[in-house]
Amino acid sequence: MASKAQRTPTGLKIAANLFVVVWLILAAFPFLWTFWGSFKVELDFFSIADWTNALTGKNTEATYGRPFTGAGYHGAWVQEEFWRAVINTFIVCFFVVLTSLTIGTLGGYALSRSGFRYTFWLLIIALIFRAMPPITLVAGYLLPFFEWNLWGILPTTIIVLVAINQPFTLWMLHSFFQNIPKELDESAKVDGCTQFQAFRHVIVPVMWPGVITTGLFSFLLAYNDFAVTSMLLSESNRTMVPEIAAFLGTTYTEGNVMFAVAAVVSATAPLFVLVMFFQRQIVSGLTAGAVKG
Repeated sequence: MASKAQRTPTGLKIAANLFVVVWLILAAFPFLWTFWGSFKVELDFFSIADWTNALTGKNTEATYGRPFTGAGYHGAWVQEEFWRAVINTFIVCFFVVLTSLTIGTLGGYALSRSGFRYTFWLLIIALIFRAMPPITLVAGYLLPFFEWNLWGILPTTIIVLVAINQPFTLWMLHSFFQNIPKELDESAKVDGCTQFQAFRHVIVPVMWPGVITTGLFSFLLAYNDFAVTSMLLSESNRTMVPEIAAFLGTTYTEGNVMFAVAAVVSATAPLFVLVMFFQRQIVSGLTAGAVKG
């Protein structure tokens, strides 16, 4: 039976629960409001005269005969072919994650098991590159890409995103490998495994949650990127974020805001599913990276 000193005061429990509820409302409200507004017309969702039009859908009902409409989604996905940007996004994300994790796991494992002093300086150099603004790397790549006629295609963007993301991946996986005792490698070698076999069959399964966590962060970097993809991709090869920005229009072209709102909801929904699906591995991976031994 818990002593009185160990019991949490009722007032503190209420305050903590209230804080969590308020935080959830504040965190979820922007997405829920955008999701609700994606089924309205622009005059309702961005109404200045009466904000309640966004709730009631007065102009939407006057236009379509009902308070909700899927015109924004139809316009984005069918009229503007947003699905092409979705395919491009997942192609970029797949190869960025695959390349980053392949190099990161091999490099992180090698550095964690290396006894040379230059290991520390390699990690510091990687950290310096990660701290640099991504736009500086993009500017350096533009000239050779234009000269070699490589601008505007997906592979060049993948290369740049991997270059930007690789230091982070290397640092993350190096920290995970350091928390795995070297005795596991030695035991595997005693049983007849080579260094690579010990890495593949013994070490990687142990730190699989860390690989998933790092892979998810790499995926999010490529998925949400705007600066690199908007500068290096042509109009036909745009990923989702630059395509959404294009829906808003420019000084010279008229945009459709509701297409952008519907596209934002479409781009955000997969992230919720992804995080919910891998939530156990993410928590386990972050915990493994924070606990020694």
